[in-house]
Amino acid sequence: MLRVMTWNIRTGGRDRDGTDRRDRIVAVVAAQRPDLLALQELRGLDRGGGLADLAERTGMVPHLARSCFGQAVAVLVRPPLRVLRSGRVRRPFHHATALVQVATGAGPLTVFSTHLNPYSGGRRRMEADWLAVAVRRTGGELALLAGDLNTLEPAVDHTARLAGLGALYRRRHLRRDGRTDTRAVARLRDAGLVDLWPHTGGGEPDGLTVPTRHGGAEFAGMRLDYLLATPALAATARAVRVVRGGDADSASDHYPVVADLALAPG
Repeated sequence: MLRVMTWNIRTGGRDRDGTDRRDRIVAVVAAQRPDLLALQELRGLDRGGGLADLAERTGMVPHLARSCFGQAVAVLVRPPLRVLRSGRVRRPFHHATALVQVATGAGPLTVFSTHLNPYSGGRRRMEADWLAVAVRRTGGELALLAGDLNTLEPAVDHTARLAGLGALYRRRHLRRDGRTDTRAVARLRDAGLVDLWPHTGGGEPDGLTVPTRHGGAEFAGMRLDYLLATPALAATARAVRVVRGGDADSASDHYPVVADLALAPG
């Protein structure tokens, strides 16, 4: 069984007031012990050995994708998983997208860690199209797109939740005609990717990933973090859950999402 986890750790685990949350981040990762970890918002960790230090403390090996505009992202791999290749999706994302391909008994598994544009639904839709192409280009049946998509899920009425947000933050999730903007996730689903949360039934009634007790004025009880898989990979998914409680309540403004896959290292 392979465990995968995605987590936006908020500004590299440090706040503007100097609060350092990295010990709590390491504690959560150590408790979950993922084999593959997609991280977003690595501000400051992409230089000076910060990410390498965090990875060493969790017993993993980092594969970083830097950002020209926003914050870096990464995929961390736990030995003995064998990395076949790693790199980044070379498109002008607001943040970035890292990719790592590892060997499994069922064939190569490609994991993407991504963080879509937080401000513009139109840009998120464009970034989703780039990601759909990148997944197709892996040429394999096993691929996982993991990350903070900053997008509300389609086919759900979000009116009440959005009404509780300030106008500035509410606009991030609305189209010009006032409809809720769910296009990025819808595009990825239309491209054949399977949303693992509803696919497995989830472990909680809603799967909300923000906000935590750490805060998040821009959130109002939302599911913004996703694990999207190709159909062949989705067939191996055994459980998906949002990690809540303990250090996860204050380590970031996002909760991690974990999935167990019926795969063995190759």
